[in-house]
Amino acid sequence: MSENLRDLPLRERKKLRTRRALAETALRLFTERGYDATTLDDLCDAVEVSKRTFFRNYRSKEDVALAADSDLWSAYLDHVATLEMDGPLLEFLRVALNSTLSAMDPDWGGRFLATRELSEAVPALQTHSMGYCQDTTRALVKTVNGSAGVVTDELRLPLTVEIFVAAWRTASMHWSVRGGCGGRDGLMKLVEETFAKIPAALTSSA
Repeated sequence: MSENLRDLPLRERKKLRTRRALAETALRLFTERGYDATTLDDLCDAVEVSKRTFFRNYRSKEDVALAADSDLWSAYLDHVATLEMDGPLLEFLRVALNSTLSAMDPDWGGRFLATRELSEAVPALQTHSMGYCQDTTRALVKTVNGSAGVVTDELRLPLTVEIFVAAWRTASMHWSVRGGCGGRDGLMKLVEETFAKIPAALTSSA
């Protein structure tokens, strides 16, 4: 989520600025020069930081390329962990996603769209993105389970979370294909429309 830098200690403000500079510069260089043609040395030189500083912020070249994804889902998991579970779980997860999307940095939508376009063109990023999605799904199941208490039906919770993730992926994919039509508001509207179609999708005839 968007953070008010003035509310953070100086060290944390500097760390956050460096992390953002790495992510934004990486996305620009990968787009302009090509992902494979841009090295970590190129990125670190452009931001004027050491590789040691880079690895304090990101685990790999793939991680920094997909920073817009991780920014969203880190914020989402943190947000969900603060909420009291109430009502149908799928709707709870959707509402929490809407709140998280609303609170992201103003430039997040553009970065996310550029990240999706880059990922589609680079097989290594597609693979990394799938792995990250699986890790995030497991983390969300764990977060929800910890907040809601013990779930007696061991299949229901992960199934609900998988449906949630699938709906998000469907909506965000269509938004990307449409060139980010409508900006972040367009994405949020598409997410809402996609979730509304879940009941009909579950009972669709072959």
